[in-house]
Amino acid sequence: MFIHCHQIAAKMNEAGRTKTPFLFAVNFEMSEGFFIENPLRQNHVLFDLNGITNAKQIPNAPMDFVFERYPESFETYEERFRCAMEALRAGETLLLNLTIKTPVETSLSLREIFERSQAKYRLYVPGKFVCFSPERFVMIRNGKIFSHPMKGTIDADLPNAAGRLLNDRKEVAEHEMITKLTRDDLGRVATKVKVNRYRYIDRLKTNNGTILQTSSEVEGTLPADYLLSLGTLFFKLLPAGSIAGTPREATLRIIRACEQQPRGFYSGVVGYFDGENLDSGVLIRFIEEENGKMYFRSGGGITIESQCESEYNEAIQKVYLPF
Repeated sequence: MFIHCHQIAAKMNEAGRTKTPFLFAVNFEMSEGFFIENPLRQNHVLFDLNGITNAKQIPNAPMDFVFERYPESFETYEERFRCAMEALRAGETLLLNLTIKTPVETSLSLREIFERSQAKYRLYVPGKFVCFSPERFVMIRNGKIFSHPMKGTIDADLPNAAGRLLNDRKEVAEHEMITKLTRDDLGRVATKVKVNRYRYIDRLKTNNGTILQTSSEVEGTLPADYLLSLGTLFFKLLPAGSIAGTPREATLRIIRACEQQPRGFYSGVVGYFDGENLDSGVLIRFIEEENGKMYFRSGGGITIESQCESEYNEAIQKVYLPF
């Protein structure tokens, strides 16, 4: 099922030329992924990408379930955080996404989580992982390309949560950097790049409560013949800036040094092409299965103004089920 990313890009180019629908996913390291032609005709890999789905509707009825998380200690996270801060203070990076891997125990299977979760981008690969992501990577529609970088999170139950999020100096700087990176990225494949909406707030309900997150919308105009090189164009934008950082290449090296483990499909991308338009999401809010155990991957952006305890708490707060 899994193939090298060079093969995926070539298959995307051919499908763009022939206007053949497909589903694809690429891991964070861009070493492997999968490509499925006419994915609505199969039901092995289940997906629901912004309303396009091959999954049967499951009644959203209340249910009892167990979901326990066992996060790493603050001291363990602090070592990784110090590694990131050393690089920031040295000027090697301006922003990087730092992640953790949290063991979880639940009475639900990966498929049951997929079936009951509520998110804009959902994906279930049997025996591997489930993802219920709120974040778009890029959408291509009618010759335009759009991206919605998501940076900035706060507990919605805190007093004046929206105001605190929008006025927090660290969050403002982080979002500004990721929006600029997204503009630069789209400028590699498009012209007339502009920011349509800046730092708007999304409200996300979870089994641990409600969180607020800020996003922006960036738009560009693609060349008239973009479908002929759809895969080549798309791979110029990877990995997603919101889960890497800036400058990209130096930051990716720092991430490898600080995290000291591959991310795999976590923080990669998934997308669907309908023969004309393409929509894709970032593979965050992600639970993987390894040797019969489940692990929830989460993280957040780190800048020179980040506080370790706050970042640790944010990464744990993102370990949730969206129902």
